[in-house]
Amino acid sequence: MHIGVPKEIKNHEYRVGLTPSSVREIVAHGHRVSVETGAGAGIGASDDAYRAAGAQVVADAATVFSAADMIVKVKEPQTPERALLREGQILFTYLHLAPDPEQCAELVKSKAVCIAYETVTQRGGGLPLLAPMSEVAGRMSIQAGAFCLERAHGGKGILLGGVLALLALGLNLIFGVIDVTWICYAELVMLGMYAMYFMVQYYGISYFIAAPFTILLVAALVFIGGVAVFFGVPRERQAQQSGA
Repeated sequence: MHIGVPKEIKNHEYRVGLTPSSVREIVAHGHRVSVETGAGAGIGASDDAYRAAGAQVVADAATVFSAADMIVKVKEPQTPERALLREGQILFTYLHLAPDPEQCAELVKSKAVCIAYETVTQRGGGLPLLAPMSEVAGRMSIQAGAFCLERAHGGKGILLGGVLALLALGLNLIFGVIDVTWICYAELVMLGMYAMYFMVQYYGISYFIAAPFTILLVAALVFIGGVAVFFGVPRERQAQQSGA
C-alpha cells in the first residue's frame, strides 16, 4: 500500500500524521510512504529524517493525495484537502463530523473511505485513539486555566491549586500540629488518586473496585505515617504539644 502524509494546514496545528519512526516501521513491512516537505517541522522532524526512515519527500499536498492509496493525517481535512480526495481512497484521521455538516457532505460526495480515529473501538468498548487525546485535552485545560488566572494575563493572580505549605502552616498555627505531616498527608491523597487512575485506565479495573481499594490504601498509608510521626517525635515535644 502507498501511504501519504500531507502537512497539516489547519490553523495552529503542528502535529503530523506519522513520525519518522512510524514511517520506518511501515516501510519495513513492505509499504511505501510519501511525505509532504515540511510536514514534520512542527515536531522537529526534518525532511532528511523522513528520507532516512525510507519515505519519499514530495513537494506538495496534491502530489501526496494523487499518489497515495491511504492518507494519514491528524486533523479533519480542510476544504482544499477535501477537494483532493478521490473515490476508494482511504482517509485515516480525526474527523469530528457532528458539528461540521459541510465536511460530512463533501466527504460523502468524494466517495473516499473515511475512518475517524475517534470511532476506532476495541473489543472491550474502549477508544484507544481517542483516549490519549482526551487525556491531553484534560491536562491542557488545567494549564490554560492557570495561564488565564495569572495577573499579567487579566486574571486575579490566583495560583491554581494553592500552596500546601501555607495550608499546613495555617493548621500548625491553629492546632499546633506538625506542618510537614499535613503536607505528607496531602501527597498521599494525590498518590491514591494516581493509583486509581492507573488501575482504571491501564488495567481496566472497574471504578467500583478501584475506588474502595484506593481509599483503603490511602487510609492505611496515613495510619502508618501517623504512627511513624508519633513515635518519631521526641517525647519532650509530644509533652509540650499535649500541654499546649
